[in-house]
Amino acid sequence: MRIFEGLSVGLSAIRSNKLRSLLTMLGIIIGVASVLAMISIGDGAKEIVLQDAQKLGGVNQFTMYRSSYKRVGSRWMPNRSNEYFKYDDVLAIEAECPSVKVVVPRIPEWRGVQIQTKDGSETRSGYNGVNASFSEAMDWGIQEGRFISDEDIENKAKVCVLGTEVALNLFGNKSPINEEIKIGRGGGRFDRYGRGDQVRIAERFTVVGTMEARGRSLRFGWNLDDMVFIPITTTQERFTGNDHIVMLSVHANTVDDVPKAIEEVKEVMRSRHKNQDDFFSLRDMREGMAQLDKISNVIKIALGSIAGFSLLVGGIGIMNMMLVAVSERTREIGLRKALGAKRLDIMLQFLIESIAMCIIGGALGVGLGYLAGEGMAIIAVKIVKMVPDWPAVISMQWVIISVSFSALIGVSFGLYPALKASALSPIEALRTE
Repeated sequence: MRIFEGLSVGLSAIRSNKLRSLLTMLGIIIGVASVLAMISIGDGAKEIVLQDAQKLGGVNQFTMYRSSYKRVGSRWMPNRSNEYFKYDDVLAIEAECPSVKVVVPRIPEWRGVQIQTKDGSETRSGYNGVNASFSEAMDWGIQEGRFISDEDIENKAKVCVLGTEVALNLFGNKSPINEEIKIGRGGGRFDRYGRGDQVRIAERFTVVGTMEARGRSLRFGWNLDDMVFIPITTTQERFTGNDHIVMLSVHANTVDDVPKAIEEVKEVMRSRHKNQDDFFSLRDMREGMAQLDKISNVIKIALGSIAGFSLLVGGIGIMNMMLVAVSERTREIGLRKALGAKRLDIMLQFLIESIAMCIIGGALGVGLGYLAGEGMAIIAVKIVKMVPDWPAVISMQWVIISVSFSALIGVSFGLYPALKASALSPIEALRTE
């Protein structure tokens, strides 16, 4: 009962001094708004990185790649090993590694590929030699037609699947399914008969499908829609001329299984490649997320410190106002005591008023922080032009923490004025002019 009575009196006092109360709450409002706005932008950046990782197959994967150079400590050294990935490695990893869900072999050619249709439309793009597991492993749907099948892999079929941008550049709004295209590897232009200055290889392929739009990878800068996918065995026979595989994307059952999967895969590679597991480099998708988490935590600590100072200043303002309120309402305190109010009643009245002011300030800060976060997200998109959309993520956890901390400030800085008010003598208080 006392709490409700104190709340009623406290809110009445706030309403009767709206402007002064608002100015007093300003420190709390700005402190809460600033931390929520910055955290929303930081969490939005984390969401963008997570979405980008999903474009590349998710964070439960790691990539093994065989390149001419490999990193040894802080230096890049020539890779002198004669070992290469083979398709049998893919089958062995999937059969012998219980922590591995699927392995996607890849032979990428990122740029320098000339693609042409029968009617002369052409574009420069890249291709990826992949197996039938690629679409499912990458969680990348088909827009039209189908993806590469196991039968295509076995028969080394001359079929391909187009990214949306390649399909648009070559065929416009026309369906490319069952159309024939020519892929020239090695650069230069070529005519419909495969003749050209610098073209080493030009092969005809039948389009069997188109991929859904995927967008650009922020991490690597590749436009994933500007790509053609062909059977990996066809790539080996028609373009590379050997049975080597450049990359293996290994998908673990879960994110937590990745470290175990790495060790299992290394053991298989040692058993199959003369006890060598250093002829390839390994990139773990979790590393980028771990670095982002570290940066995010540092930012949150820094912002929390700044917000703490803002709230401290706001708390001092609350205390100052409450002390002024005690002085202004001394006769009211004396009258209430003369009518039977206890010290606890007086203390609760002023303490609840302080807490209410801080909670209201915290709530206003949450609203302002949301608006500021949305505004900063719009500005961020204009600055980072590669990002089509920057989400402003307002975590309910941080909203609760902000409002709770605001209430704690109200208790901490309102307690002394409340105790001072409750200790006043009713006789002395009634004599006050």
